[in-house]
Amino acid sequence: MRKNQPSKRKITGKELSSQDEFGIKLDTLIELLETKGILSKREFERIYNMRLHEISKARAFEDLDEEI
Repeated sequence: MRKNQPSKRKITGKELSSQDEFGIKLDTLIELLETKGILSKREFERIYNMRLHEISKARAFEDLDEEI
């Protein structure tokens, strides 16, 4: 019987930052969901870009508000 032990990663190249690892995990998840027919990558990209724009705009207004 195998015990649940975390697998140890063997790093053979340059060590990646946690931000790089997160990005890779997210890209892999999106590809998997698209392959399974659960997600439309085009629709995801459209909504993602719209949300980035909204958040960027909101933060810019917050910065302006703090300056005033």
